[in-house]
Amino acid sequence: MPVTDVLKVGIVGAAGRGASYFAPFLANPRTRLEALCDINEGRLRETAAGVGVQKLYKDYEEMLEEAGIDAVVIGTPMPLHAPQAIAALDRGIHVLSEVPAAVSIEEARDLTLAAARSSASYMMAENYCYFRENVLVGKIVEAGLFGELYYGEGEYIHELKGLNEITRWRRKWQTGINGCTYPTHSLGPVYQWMKERVVSVCCVGSGHHYRDPRGDLYEQEDSIKMLCRMERGGLVEVRLDMLSNRPHNMAYYSLQGTEGCYESSRGTGGQPVIWLASRSSGFEWTPLSEFEQEFLPEEWLNPPKEALEAGHDGGDYWVVEDFVRSILDGRKPPIGIHEAMDMTLPGLVSQQSIQQGSCWLAVPDSREWVGENSDD
Repeated sequence: MPVTDVLKVGIVGAAGRGASYFAPFLANPRTRLEALCDINEGRLRETAAGVGVQKLYKDYEEMLEEAGIDAVVIGTPMPLHAPQAIAALDRGIHVLSEVPAAVSIEEARDLTLAAARSSASYMMAENYCYFRENVLVGKIVEAGLFGELYYGEGEYIHELKGLNEITRWRRKWQTGINGCTYPTHSLGPVYQWMKERVVSVCCVGSGHHYRDPRGDLYEQEDSIKMLCRMERGGLVEVRLDMLSNRPHNMAYYSLQGTEGCYESSRGTGGQPVIWLASRSSGFEWTPLSEFEQEFLPEEWLNPPKEALEAGHDGGDYWVVEDFVRSILDGRKPPIGIHEAMDMTLPGLVSQQSIQQGSCWLAVPDSREWVGENSDD
């Protein structure tokens, strides 16, 4: 589908998670919020009234066919991400999809093939990769100051038992399956820093200690640890815990190289710290913030008001910005189809691993599904 200077955007799931994308698109002079879709018609009308969008749909396929949109944001529950993305890609409509990209390996393959045959582009909206601290660490890594990277950690610890009862799809797709069902927030930034895919995983859990309001044990073990063997031999540990009774930890990351290391802050406070052999006379931590002026791009040092007000530490704003640039400026999406698979597939294979006694299992490379080389 040809795109003019202004990208016409539709959002599905617009009365829920999709609403968080209103502000970034409305603030972008290169986009127009054209159509909204949600199965909850009452909430959709209320939501749309605040942004002045006239084209409202209950049926997603109708929006794709009738609204005249160039791109669609998929902000629906997890099991809808892949089929809705495929439906758009097959119509030549660009896709920005919430995480994860798919809920099964079969779906992941179908989505990869759809992206390969489509004239439109696909991007996954992993907003934790756009946290200011994670962007800064990435720039320092690109400068070579960490040396050779060989170990990393990512944690997503967020008690969601109550939310399971409000958004009931979570009870099946997030806590109703054992394994690392929601991996991309934890794995995504570390994967981007290391710039290599996960080739095999081993998944273990801490057992079952919580029941839902109906008295049923959650199928997912309380705290999940996914060990990831990386392409060049390194190791990444991913922890997922959506059930343990505790305050929200948001996210935690660490990174180790031969010449540097990084530790993010935890939920208990403190500040992110870094050690770089080339910048230190000994083994002492330095606040990460001291490197902002040297390494952060100008748009991150002086972000627009909309970025400061956006959710997830500005991540929602910068996801949209990169998506728009990839389409209108002809750039490669930073989290395109293969990057999305590299963040999603390890979690899907982890579910098989924990079912099979926590054995190590190989993670498919989506590039092989479409005959591409992983080094391309």
